Parts: sequence; C-alpha cells; structure tokens
Amino acid sequence: MAEVLLKVSGLQVAYGGIQAVKGVDFEVRTGELVSLIGSNGAGKTTTMKAITGLQPLGAGDIHYLGRSIRGRGAWDLVREGLAMVPEGRGVFTRMTILENLQMGAHIRSDAGGIAQDIDKVFGIFPRLKERRDQLAGTMSGGEQQMLAMGRALMSRPKVLLLDEPSMGLSPIMVDKIFEVVKEVHAQGVTVLLVEQNASRALQIADRGYVMESGLITMTGEARQMLDDPKVRAAYLGE
Repeated sequence: MAEVLLKVSGLQVAYGGIQAVKGVDFEVRTGELVSLIGSNGAGKTTTMKAITGLQPLGAGDIHYLGRSIRGRGAWDLVREGLAMVPEGRGVFTRMTILENLQMGAHIRSDAGGIAQDIDKVFGIFPRLKERRDQLAGTMSGGEQQMLAMGRALMSRPKVLLLDEPSMGLSPIMVDKIFEVVKEVHAQGVTVLLVEQNASRALQIADRGYVMESGLITMTGEARQMLDDPKVRAAYLGE
C-alpha cells in the first residue's frame, strides 16, 4: 500500500463565531485521486484553506510528508510541493497568461525546466497557448480555471488541491476540466479534489469522503460510493 502523503487529524476550524469544521479525519496516499464531496456550506473549502495555511486551525493537526505543517504559511508549503487551485480561481487579472504561468514557478530557478513546463501546460491547454499574451482578466471563467490549474502545475506539486474547479462553468468546459484532472493524475500527481458535482468527482476518483456540516460522514472506494443509495439520494439526485 502506498504511503500516506497527507493526513488530517481531528481538524477543527472556526471563524466568525461559526464552527465550520468540527473534527475531521482523512488521508491521501501517494498517487491517489481523492474526492471530498458535500453540499455547499459543508466545510470543504475551509478544510482546504486550513491544509494550505490560509486558515488557522482551532484544534487538530495536519501532517504532510510525515511532518506536522500546522502553522506553516501557504508560500512555504508550495515550496514543499503542496499547491492549491482555489475556489474562484484567483488568477492575476492584470497579467498575461504567460506571466501568470511564470508566477506559478516563482519558487524555481531552473529556467530551462520552467520553459519546458510552460510548453507542457500549453500542451494540456492549447487555448492558453493561443492566447499567451492576453490579459487573464479578459478571459472566460473556464479559461481562467485552465490558467489557475496550469499556474499551480508550474510549481511541480507533489499534491494538487483543487477547490470546486467546475463551479460556474458551462457543461462543455466542465468536461474539459475533469479530463484535465484525470490527465494530471495520470502523470503522477496526487490529487485532492473538492467538488459539489459529486457524480463527476467520484467517477474519476480512487476514494471519496462525504462531508456534512463540518464532519466526515462517509468514506469508501469511489465506485462503491457511486452505487450507495444514500450517496445517490443525497448527492446524485436519485
């Protein structure tokens, strides 16, 4: 069995007087694609922010590569291979596509490798290559999502955290984004995917966790969860 790359233990997070995460435990092993599903407001995004140092922990711990990363900053964690594509994308709107990708490699100094990885991103997202000199703020939501994912890949992450990558996108663009997630995973990147589109998320995942009201309420192999009547009734509209 593959080693545990990321382990969340007893995680509690509160903000604005609200206990958003109430004691969450889960793990992601090397090479896995794990989906964390749940309705809006379940605490998924807060959990992702806590993992990447963007939200202080109230209690519990997070271990990455066998060491606690509690209290570590997001910039520091990127250097160790933990990269997140945030909900809402967060691209640099006044920079070009190419400049955004270069920013994704800010922790690196290998100019040749950076150039190769930019070409690799352009291979995954041909539309970005066509518009490499276009300002990111003038792109569609789907194109910005592609750019945000490409920018995260430029740091050569060991673990890629994706927070609601399909939110607000057209059905065609949703298909493209999920294809890319599969492709990135197939290239050896471990992926933690937070997604409201439970069916699509579980279809491409190895394992899944269901989060409700700040707690993990179910876990299992993704294929088994797709067939579970409770999951189907609550999240798949059946």
